[in-house]
Amino acid sequence: MKLERLAITCGGTGGHFYPGLSVARKLRDEGGEALLLLSGVNAPHQKDIAESFGVSAVALPRMPSPRGIGSGVAFGSGALGGVCASLRELKRFRPQALLGMGSFTSLPPILAAHLLRIPVFLHDGNARIGKANRFFSSRAKLLATAFPACNADKCRCEVLVTGMPLRPELEAAAGISREAAEAELERIFGVKLEAGIPTILVFGGSQGAAIFNAAVPAALKRLESRRRFQVLHLAGPGKFETTKKAYGDVPFPLLLLESSGRMELFLGAADLVVCRSGGSTVAELARFGKAAVLIPYPYAAEHHQDDNARVLEAAGGAELLPNAECSPERLEQLFDRLLASPETLAERGARAAECAVPDAAGRLLVELTNRLRKRP
Repeated sequence: MKLERLAITCGGTGGHFYPGLSVARKLRDEGGEALLLLSGVNAPHQKDIAESFGVSAVALPRMPSPRGIGSGVAFGSGALGGVCASLRELKRFRPQALLGMGSFTSLPPILAAHLLRIPVFLHDGNARIGKANRFFSSRAKLLATAFPACNADKCRCEVLVTGMPLRPELEAAAGISREAAEAELERIFGVKLEAGIPTILVFGGSQGAAIFNAAVPAALKRLESRRRFQVLHLAGPGKFETTKKAYGDVPFPLLLLESSGRMELFLGAADLVVCRSGGSTVAELARFGKAAVLIPYPYAAEHHQDDNARVLEAAGGAELLPNAECSPERLEQLFDRLLASPETLAERGARAAECAVPDAAGRLLVELTNRLRKRP
């Protein structure tokens, strides 16, 4: 049996949506067809993004969070509406399987698929399998993971590492040389970067964070008299001016932007990356083979970003620095030690690369296809 029609439920945050979209694009490139079933406050915008890549998508009725006082009635109502809408869409699309990318917003499509006897598969993008996927695992044929799971024993189906599906643009550019990436950054943004000195990439996620936009600039300013380096900094939407003031008139080369859709160039040019440790970020660092200082988001569910960071830390590719310890003084000491040896940075990058799973979207589709063929 060839997998030709796959429904993917990937509502909620971008950490669920973009890997699901990457799987859909991979299937489309292989001659198949995918339908994204989206829920959550970002569903309408995510639908537009999917359709801009030629992937069909449906925005389901919004699923309120199951957490919080008085949320039970709203959650139940949203779930019922979502199941009815999912049944309608699945009957119309007639998929061979449904793939859930995590999040409680996947509940209606997974229940609908179970009612229609459509095989259910799951994917988790973190090293700690989330509550939703642990709950859904009793109805799944396979739970694929981005990293070796620290709590695989909590699942009630087969668990297999297939890697994190990355955007095709990132996957294709993973082998870019630093020289080529720097040249393209110079061409696009008009910045002058120096060859032969370490390049530090700083970003704090889509929302930015004070740790990255205040403490890191302060640490680098304290360090610049002792070390040579240059900085690429993505501050986050609306954070450009405050971050620019934090840097002031620094003598080292600096490219400061709110954000960029050319992340492959920034990763390609970097020798050291300072960032959070969401699942996609950690997978990208591994795929591009970059040394990192990982500062897990302290309010992530079940502290899963700490578990993600430990994957690269255990491999020798990253240092984990708790958010509470990110003072300018502590960061200065850490950067001073890491920048003292470019050879050590390169070695750490090579160790990070050992954690990478190339073409994770393709691997995931192969595993789904194999299990569909084994169905009685």
